[in-house]
Amino acid sequence: MVNAPAAGGPVISAWTAVSPLGPHGADFTAGLRSGRTAGRPLDPEEWSVPFREACLVPDFHIRQILGRKGTRSMDRATGLAVTAIRRLLDGDGPGDDGREGEGAGERLPGVGEHTGLALGTSTGSAQSIMDFTRDSLVGEKPFFVDPARFPNTVMNCAAGQSAIWHGLKGPNTTIAGGRATGLLTLQYALRLQRAGRADTVLCGAVEEFSSARAWLEWHARADGDRAAVLGEGAAVWLLEPDARAREHGRGGLAEVAGLEFGCAADVAAARTVLADAIRRLLDRTGVAPGEIRAVADSRAPGAEGEAERAALADALGGHEPPRITAADTIGDTCAASAAFQIAAVLALAERKEIAPGAHALVTTADRDGVVGAALLRIR
Repeated sequence: MVNAPAAGGPVISAWTAVSPLGPHGADFTAGLRSGRTAGRPLDPEEWSVPFREACLVPDFHIRQILGRKGTRSMDRATGLAVTAIRRLLDGDGPGDDGREGEGAGERLPGVGEHTGLALGTSTGSAQSIMDFTRDSLVGEKPFFVDPARFPNTVMNCAAGQSAIWHGLKGPNTTIAGGRATGLLTLQYALRLQRAGRADTVLCGAVEEFSSARAWLEWHARADGDRAAVLGEGAAVWLLEPDARAREHGRGGLAEVAGLEFGCAADVAAARTVLADAIRRLLDRTGVAPGEIRAVADSRAPGAEGEAERAALADALGGHEPPRITAADTIGDTCAASAAFQIAAVLALAERKEIAPGAHALVTTADRDGVVGAALLRIR
């Protein structure tokens, strides 16, 4: 999904999403507009999980999509990330399904080997970590494990493999910050640019669905929050200087007006901390609450979601912009949720459903206390 041309600082000029709505950004856009939910019943023969349904990326088979070379031991989180970045770099056309290997399409102009990558995750692949640990315990000897699967157990596996697959030799960073991860990767990418480490940065986040993650979520949630449907996928976008984007025929979809974060001691304090962060953000950018034309909140289940909605009401003083609700459609994507919220804003901006010059607010609240807000100015 690439916009084409409009001046200034860094802009988000291209994006894509591999989501439960489909393998392309266009599928994500169409699904958001239709309002259909991507949840489906889980086959108990295939999934040993405590949930009855989930939002899964349809027909996502790593070896069919990426080919046999280099994918024998690739886990689902890494496969999702590599696929999403390939779709972005290859232009995200619908005709790339079933192509094997890398470099199957014409690369996005201006994205060279010095491009940076900031990718968000939760713990990497919880399933890979648990499977590898289990193998070391139940095997005849602890060291009788598959060494090819060891890289999957480290948190930066998806980012590292994505860089290797796509020849990205710039800064490579993995960010983990719960539900706020997508906003934190965006902040990190901006810092890379300001420090002169990378002009062009791919950033986003990935989350997989697995039995391990399902059980971890089941035990971490309060009893009343267990009905929330889990989702998976990856959303990535291209952050680059406005002049560079225009040089390569891309106009900015949005520029990042500002970001603010806070940390609440407990869920009860999250409302106040997030409301204060939103007020600071609006004051610093000179934007009045009434100028916000869209809000993409995390729709987090449970108390943190209630705190987030209350904070928005407090900070916006009765102004109620239209809500963009990605989580209602693709489920709770946890570490990737804020990335999908940003992708939802970009999808609507691309179709001019949010007017140029308008502001969209993206907010998040995590059960561990991290809250955040980003203000995007639509181009």
